Amino acid sequence: MKLLKMAIVTGWILLNLLVFPCLASAGGEADHVAGVTYKLVDQYGRVISLTSRKPAGGDEIIDARGYHYKVTWVEGKTARVRLMGRDKEFLAMVAYYDRVETVPVLAEQWYKRPVGIYHTHSDESYLPTDGAASIPFKGGIYQVGAMFHQGLKERKVQVRYDRTPHDPHDANAYYRSRRTALRLLKQKPVALFDVHRDGVDNPAFYRRIVSDRDVTQLRLVVGRQNPKMTANLDFAKRLMAFANKEHPGLVKEIYLARGNYNQDLLSTALLIEAGTYTNKKPEAESGVALLAGAVPTLLGLTPPAAPQPKGITSREAGHQGWKTAFLIIFLIVLAAAAFIFINNPASNVREFLIRKAKSIFDKIRN
Repeated sequence: MKLLKMAIVTGWILLNLLVFPCLASAGGEADHVAGVTYKLVDQYGRVISLTSRKPAGGDEIIDARGYHYKVTWVEGKTARVRLMGRDKEFLAMVAYYDRVETVPVLAEQWYKRPVGIYHTHSDESYLPTDGAASIPFKGGIYQVGAMFHQGLKERKVQVRYDRTPHDPHDANAYYRSRRTALRLLKQKPVALFDVHRDGVDNPAFYRRIVSDRDVTQLRLVVGRQNPKMTANLDFAKRLMAFANKEHPGLVKEIYLARGNYNQDLLSTALLIEAGTYTNKKPEAESGVALLAGAVPTLLGLTPPAAPQPKGITSREAGHQGWKTAFLIIFLIVLAAAAFIFINNPASNVREFLIRKAKSIFDKIRN
C-alpha cells in the first residue's frame, strides 16, 4: 500500500513538472498575438466567432444564447464549425438564475477564502489608449486586473492579486505563470482568474453597451487538455449565466480550447479575455468591473450580514419578544385606566379592575 501511494505521488509530481506545463503551452505559438485573427464560420459561411488563439479540431464554443459549436477543420486563418445544438445544461442554469431571487451559497465558509488574480501574458496592452499592443513587463492588462481587484474588494471579497510578469510572450509563458498560480494556490483561493485581452483586429467584435456603460464583452476560456475540464466548464457556464442575468450581454461566450492553461490546478480556474488590443482600456476596465459584481454572489463570497438584535421590531422576534410587546401595551392601558378610575367614586369598579389587572399581569410575567 505504501509503495502504491508513493507511486501515485511520484506520478502526480511528474505530471506537474513535465506533462501539464507542456499541455499548458500547447498551441502557444500564435496565442493572443495582436493582429492575428482567425475566423470561425459555419457551413453557410456565417462568422460565428473571431479569435487570435489558433483554433484546433475539437475546439468548442458555447455562446450567450446557449448555441454550441464544434470546430471540425482548420485551413489557414479559417476554422469550420458545426452546430451541435443548444447546451441544455447552460439553458437550465439560465432558467434557474432567472427564477431565483438570491443565489444559494455554494459553501458556508467560502467567503473567508480569497479570489486569486494573475496575468500569464503580462505585456498585453490596448493600442488606442496605451499607445502599443504590447508593453513588456508592464502591459495595460495590469490596470484591467487592478480594476477587477478593486471591484471585488469593494464588495468585501478577499483578493490575492499577483502582479508577477511572465514575459516574453511565447509558448513558455504558461509554464512560467504556473509557478505564480501554484503560489496563489497556497492561499487556498476559491477561484483563480488569469486575465488577458484578445488580439483580433476588429474592435467592434467585443465593444458593447452593457448596463448603460461602454464596455468590452468578456470571453471565458476553458482548456480541453485538462483533467478538471468538466468542473472548469461547469463554473464557466454558471458564471456566464449569472453575469448575463445581472448585466445582459456582458459575457460573450465560452471557448473550449486546446491546451491546459494551468486549469488542472483548481476546479474554479478560468481564463478571461477582456476585449481585444484595438479596444480602449477603460472599456475593458468597465467590463471586468461589472463582472466583479457578479462573482461574489455566485461563489457565496459576500460576508454574512451582522445578526439583527432580537426584539419587537425584528423578524426574529420570538415568544419572549411578543410577551414584552404585550406587557408594554398592557402597562400603557393600565396607566390610562388607573388615571380614570382612581378619581372615580365607584370604588367597587376600581377594586374589580385592580384585581383583574393584577391577574393578567401575573399571567404575562410568568
